[in-house]
Amino acid sequence: MRFWMILLALCASMSAHAALPIQHWVLANGAKVYFVENHDLPMLDVSVDFPAGTAAEPEPASQGGVASLTRSLLSLGAGGLDDNQIARGLGDVGAVLGGRFDADRAGITLRTLSSPTERTVALEMLARMVQQPTFSDTVLAREKARVIAALKQAELQPESLAARAFQQAVFGSHPYARRDSGEIASVSRLASADLRAFYRSHYAAQGAVIALIGDISRTDAERVAQQLTAALPPASQAANLAIPPVPVLPQAVTRTIPFPAKQSQVLIGQPGVTRADPDYFALYVGNYVLGGGGFDSRLLDEVRQKRGLAYSAYSYFSPMRASGVFQMGLQTRVDQTQQAVQVVRDTLAEFVENGVSEAELTQAKNNIVGGFPLRIDSNKKILEYLAVIGFYDLPLNYLDAFPARIEAVTAAQIQAAFKRHVHSDRMVTVIVGGGTQ
Repeated sequence: MRFWMILLALCASMSAHAALPIQHWVLANGAKVYFVENHDLPMLDVSVDFPAGTAAEPEPASQGGVASLTRSLLSLGAGGLDDNQIARGLGDVGAVLGGRFDADRAGITLRTLSSPTERTVALEMLARMVQQPTFSDTVLAREKARVIAALKQAELQPESLAARAFQQAVFGSHPYARRDSGEIASVSRLASADLRAFYRSHYAAQGAVIALIGDISRTDAERVAQQLTAALPPASQAANLAIPPVPVLPQAVTRTIPFPAKQSQVLIGQPGVTRADPDYFALYVGNYVLGGGGFDSRLLDEVRQKRGLAYSAYSYFSPMRASGVFQMGLQTRVDQTQQAVQVVRDTLAEFVENGVSEAELTQAKNNIVGGFPLRIDSNKKILEYLAVIGFYDLPLNYLDAFPARIEAVTAAQIQAAFKRHVHSDRMVTVIVGGGTQ
């Protein structure tokens, strides 16, 4: 009895230790802060995110690319320092700068040593970038040339052609249809004044999400959050940050783009779900069985293992503020493209109709839950989750509850969720390959 009592106490202690103690508060200026204190390493990871992604760009699309360039130029001149001075300043203290950008958000990240000397320099640089960007005409001209060159190169790549056509067909006139980098014509027209206006409208403290994890105290974290947001544009200047709902597809759409290659690029899908959708976990587990589990998935089994039509086949949901994409994809020889497309369509239709077996469900849960610790095994990974939790207003116990939420999913819930959200008879199909341009 004594042995079992000690074992139970030990398990309870381990469980309590495993919980991620996320501290959360809101600054007087409206910025949201998410902090995990961790003194295991003498490091600090910080990110600042804003609702300033592609979907926030003004209508009409004549300013396409302004959101991406605004985020890029934050680190290329700020607070009286040019891009070389910023790079040298961060390099001298061993700090590493990064960032992220998509349709919903624009963010900048920093990893620095937590020792006061190095941390002070790195955070001062970050504060300048976030709050005092220069948007130099010279730097903008250089970055525009780089973006335009990349866009021209993308026109020669079948993967890029497929992704662009698929995005437009799935989202139509919705802001999610816009290309992150903009178009050649719109980027060419952008001026520094456009970037400054977009910054004033979308980089207000009221919309900011600050995530911190590392070797500092709560008091220090409060100071850092204040330092990074005190001089941001006032909330009164912030634009309407709402994103309209994504319309459902009224019918199936197929687009074939000729391209002189031996392989066809195939993308099939539709609008998916939002981050807040109650069916998210059922769809997540179900998609592991459908096409997200590699060799455990039905798509790969049907397309590769049974028929040898492609090396890989996959599916995924990308939840956003509005409905993100549900996408399936593969590459196959041009002469067997139609067969491969039909196999994917048939596999999806059967999956939606009949759902998963108990054996498939058990395997999916075991692999997802078993692999979950690897998704939060570093401060960098946890930082990204903190930013997502803050930006999408997820519960603070999201990570702690994740394994239990996965384990609670039933086969009936998966079948019902897929029938609600996935319409196999109304898919967009884009094929790039075959013929000549």
